[in-house]
Amino acid sequence: MDPASEPRADRSELLAGIKQGVLLATAILVLTLPPPGRSIGRQLVPVGVAAVRERGFRPADFGSHPASADARFVADWVADSGNNRGLPFIILDKRDARVFVFAAGGRLIDTSPVLLGAAPGDDSVSGIGTRPMAQVRPEEKTTPAGRFVAAAGQNAAHEDVVWVDYADAVSMHRVRPVDPKERRLERLASPDPAERRISYGCINVPVAFFEAVVWPLLTTSRAVVYVLPEVHDVHQVFAGAYSAGTKTARHDADVARL
Repeated sequence: MDPASEPRADRSELLAGIKQGVLLATAILVLTLPPPGRSIGRQLVPVGVAAVRERGFRPADFGSHPASADARFVADWVADSGNNRGLPFIILDKRDARVFVFAAGGRLIDTSPVLLGAAPGDDSVSGIGTRPMAQVRPEEKTTPAGRFVAAAGQNAAHEDVVWVDYADAVSMHRVRPVDPKERRLERLASPDPAERRISYGCINVPVAFFEAVVWPLLTTSRAVVYVLPEVHDVHQVFAGAYSAGTKTARHDADVARL
C-alpha cells in the first residue's frame, strides 16, 4: 500500500465507524423512548372524564354514621367533584332534621340533630330578612334549600352565629330555650324529625355541638353549606338549578360584605 494513502484510509474507517455508531444510537432511542403523546410509564390524557376515571370515584367518608340516600348523594358529589372549593362543608338534611359537618377532604367530623324552620318549604319569602320576627307568618317560617357560603359572625344581639343566608337572616346558632312553651331542648332530643320543626328558619344546634364542632371550624375558615330540599327533588336542585352558579355567586358576594 502507498504510504501516502494511509491517512485517507484511516479517515474513511473513522467516518464509517462514526456513521455506524450514529445508526446504532438511533436504533436504541427508537426502541427505548415512548411514542409521541405518551410519557414514561403512563399515557398523557386530557383533564376531564378520562382523568376522573383514572383516579377513581372519591365518595365522602361518613364512617359508621347512618345517613339518608339524599345526604349521601350530595356529600359524595361534593367530595368527588370538589364543589366545596377546598373548604369544609356541611350537609343539612331537612327531612331528617340532622346536620353533617365534613372536613374539606370529605371526612365526616361529627353529626347532630338540629331544629329547623317550622314550615315545610325550600324557599325564603322575598325580603323576610328585613322584617321583624313578629311579622313573620307561620307558613313563612322556612329553612331555604340550596348551596350557601357560610361565615362566622354575630347577630343583632351580639351572639356568635354562622351566617348561612345573610340576606334572608338565616343562621346556624346555639339552641336558645327562650320560650318554655316551645320545649326546644326536649324537641332537640326527640328521635322524631317532625318534632324538631319549631324555628323561624334558623338552624338551632346543641350548645355542646356548636362550641366543639361548628364554631371552631368556622372561626378558622368559611364553609359551604348544602341544605337539602324537602319539597323539590334533590337532583334537580343541585344538578340543575345551581349549575349556572347564579345563587352561588350571590352568596359569595353576601359573605364578602360581612
